[in-house]
Order: sequence, then C-alpha cells, then structure tokens
Amino acid sequence: MHLPIQFARFRPRLLSSMAGYNRERFFKDAGAGLTVGIVALPLAMAFAIASGLKPEAGIWTAIIAGAIIASLGGSAVQIGGPAGAFIVIVYGIIERYGLANLLISTTCAGVLLFLLGFFKLGTLVRYVPVSIVVGFTNGIAVLIALSQVKDLLGLNIPRMPADFFSQIKAIGLNIGTLNLYALGLGLACLIGLLVWPRLFDTQTRYAHALTNRLIRLIQAGEGLQLKRATRVASRLPGPIVALLTLTALAYALSLPVETIGSRFGGIPRALPGFEFPDFSWATVRLLVAPTLTIALLGAVESLLCARVADQISGLPRHDPNQELMAQGVANFVVPFFGGMPATGTIARTVTNVRAGATSPISGLVHSLTLVAVVLVAAPLAVHVPLPVLAGILLYVAWNMGEWREFAELKRASNHYRLIMLGTFFLTVVFDLTVALQVGLLLACVLFVRRMSSLFQVVELSNSGDEACFRLYGSLFFGAVAKIDPILNVVESAPQGMTIRLDVQSLQVLDASGLDVLEQLQKAIASRGGRLVLAGLNAQPRQVMERAGFLAHVETL
Repeated sequence: MHLPIQFARFRPRLLSSMAGYNRERFFKDAGAGLTVGIVALPLAMAFAIASGLKPEAGIWTAIIAGAIIASLGGSAVQIGGPAGAFIVIVYGIIERYGLANLLISTTCAGVLLFLLGFFKLGTLVRYVPVSIVVGFTNGIAVLIALSQVKDLLGLNIPRMPADFFSQIKAIGLNIGTLNLYALGLGLACLIGLLVWPRLFDTQTRYAHALTNRLIRLIQAGEGLQLKRATRVASRLPGPIVALLTLTALAYALSLPVETIGSRFGGIPRALPGFEFPDFSWATVRLLVAPTLTIALLGAVESLLCARVADQISGLPRHDPNQELMAQGVANFVVPFFGGMPATGTIARTVTNVRAGATSPISGLVHSLTLVAVVLVAAPLAVHVPLPVLAGILLYVAWNMGEWREFAELKRASNHYRLIMLGTFFLTVVFDLTVALQVGLLLACVLFVRRMSSLFQVVELSNSGDEACFRLYGSLFFGAVAKIDPILNVVESAPQGMTIRLDVQSLQVLDASGLDVLEQLQKAIASRGGRLVLAGLNAQPRQVMERAGFLAHVETL
C-alpha cells in the first residue's frame, strides 16, 4: 500500500496568538520583550566573541533571527538567537574551514531544518536519548568555560586553538602573562552574577536580612525611597548590572585590560549589508559534517527550549514542525548579513516567560530593543572589558551544565552511564560531531542488546514426537540466535516430529525473525515433520502473510 508523504502546514503561532489580543497583553509582551532584549545584548556579544567572530555578528543574529523565529515559529514565547551551545561548534568550523564556509554551512543547515519541519519530522528529535543530551550539554559547558580562561586571566595568546588539549597547552605556556586586573574584573563579574539573584530571593538568608533592614528603615520614616529602589533593582538583569558597573569601573580607573574597542575597534552603528557568500556545490560537499552538526544541534536545542517554555508558561503547546521551519528560515537568512547559527535560547526564553510574555510579540519587541540599543549605545561598547564578558560566559556555562547528573550516576543504569559519560568525554576531547555520532551508535547498539535480552524461548514440553515452545517479546535481527535451541531439538528429533510454537506473547516480528522461522520450517519439513503456530498476533501475522509463509505452516 502506498503511503502519501505528509507535509506540515505552515501556520506561525503569531497568527493564532492574535485572537483576542488586547492592550493588556500588549503591555505585558512589550515589558517582557524590553527586559529580554536588554539581557540578550551582553550574551549576544559574548557568544560571538567566544566563537571567534566580531561582537556585531552576535548582535545582528539576535536581532534578525530573533525577529524571524518570533514571527514564524511554533512557540508563543520562545526567543531565538545565538546560543552558548554553538560556541564550540562555530569556533571549530572557523578554525578548520574559515568564516566564509561557516556562513555556507549555516545556510545549508537552515535548509535542512526547514525540510525537517516541512516533512513533519520534528518529533524525531525527541528520539535522541536524554543521556546523549546531558552528555554533550555538560561537555559543551566545560569547553565554553575553558575557552574563556584566556580572557579571564588576560593571557597574551594571539588566538586560542580549537581542540581541548591544545587549549590546555596554550594556557600553560602563557600563564606567565597573567593580568591581575583582568582576573579581578572577571572574578568580580562572576561572583556578582552568582550573588545578585540571591539578594532579592525571599527564600535566602541574604534576602531576609535585607528585608528586615528595610522594615526598620521604613518604620523610622526613612526607607520608602530605598524600598522602591530595591524593587527596581530586583528586576534588573544581573549581566546588565555587571556589564555597566564593571565597564564604568575599568574606564574610570583606566585599568590595563583588553576591551571590545582594543580588539575589534568597536561595534558599527550602521545596519549590516546584504552579501551573498561564495557558494559552490563543490564546497557544499566538503561541508556535510559541519552542516549536519549545526542542523542537529539547532533542532535539539530549539525543541528542548520550546518544551521548557511550555512547562513553565502554561500556554498552548508548541508546534515542533512549525518551529523547525522557522529555525530553518532564520538560519538561511542570517548568514547573508554576516550572522552566526541561531536557535532557541533557554536563558532568554525563561526570562521572557517570567517577565510576563503571552505571545510572539515579545520576541519582536526584543529585536527592536536590541536595534535601538545598538544604534544609540554602540559607541560606548568600545569600553566593555573582555574579562567581564568572560565572566558572563563562565556564569552561562555553569548554569548550562547539568552537573547533578554526575552525582546521580550511581543510581543510573550501566547503559545510561556509558552513553552519558562517553558522549561527555568525546565532546570535550574531540568534538560534538564525533560525540553525537558515537553516542547515537552506542545508544542503538545498547538498545538492540536490551531488546534482544527481552526475547525468550521457553520449552513447555517434549514428548519425543511433539515439542512445544512458547515465544515471548520481539523476534528481530538482534534476537534470532535464541531460536537455536529449537533447531537443536529438531536436528536430534525422530522423523515426523511436530514442533508447536505458542506465539501469543510474540508481539513483533521483522524480516530477520521471519527468515529464521523459515529456516526452522524447512528443517522440520526435511525430516517429515510439521510446524504449528498458535495464537498469532496482528503484526507477526501480517509479516508472514506478505511473505507467503503461512502457506507452509499450520495455524491455530
């Protein structure tokens, strides 16, 4: 029977979100978009710099991809843009293939992402085992942290290598160029980011102490303005507070640290120009591995992020196929403006939800906010110290990693441990492409092994002229060897013996399983016996009927 190919309907969530849209929801979305736009600015710059690109590449990716994903995506509140998970991938591609080929890989990955959504394959991403996701997420977090050691310590390394051991070697050889001012700024940024949320968390002792002090001041008639200031401060994103205060401190004290201006010459205030990459099919064939890596990572990251958004927002579930098509369009378009790969970003999406977002309008406001900030404040960006951005990325890496999973390994199965740790170490030592390939292969092999262990053959009786066996589970290519005991009985049995198979508990049969049953039937028939099947289920019966096997056996 011919099955028609199913195509996804292109219907962005923005359209359905406009039903019943009112002024109250608009102000909520506008406030959320403004907040997440401010949060996105330092992260976009930091991600681009850590990836080996200019800071404006990250900013314009956040603006353009953020607007496209919000306009065309399948999630109501997801924020798209450059993500920390891409840092290691992008840096490695630039080192190995060059910037021009990164743009081509990103464009081709956009096409793949769109096709995944168009052919309704978005649900396939959910088949990636959680052990692989945890392994490569933690591995990427380690690599992000390692890549920031150079700027955190202010080391004089012209360009960091891409692989793990070379980075360790470069840091060790240049540790003598340590800049204590850079280290102080970076640590101050990291400590500040860790402490800032706890100052206003009502469940911490710091917050209790602050609240009690406020109460005493208010009772004394002196604390109303302080209370308002504290409420405003609690809403300021930590990265922005760190960026502004430490940049002002470094500028006021003229600290001898590297800045965006000293390394990149600043951020242009003009809009990026449209430019075609130097495209050829010969080049595309050489970029299959990086293209697949960008597409797979983008799909996994965006759909995981959308699932998180569904859980914490309480809004209607996202459409995974529509989300992939939007991610595809964004990644296809962004390289023409000199951008980097984009995907859904968990930190900014969670910020968007907690700020009260109700629709994709907040994502559009987030992009407009970034445009306004860049056009107005671009000249000030030259003073931003790179150690501060390194501190922000170290904080991102810490929050990105699921470190508790290492402690939980003692309660996990051996299969989970092997896949998770294998993916983690392969990500750190080699790269994400190798880690995903080996991780998925290992997961498939272990799955086959586990499923084959569930198939059982139990001998019920053997009277000499008739033997009865019961089959349990799935008879597929990984379990065919377990039919050997029945073949052994047939080979040693007298002529004319009947073999009865109780297959009521046989749920699945594949071509390899059918083949071994055909071998069994021929061996029985060659000795003048007969094969009887009792209790056939629907799927095994359908396989046997298509192959004409039922004509050679008896069924009950």
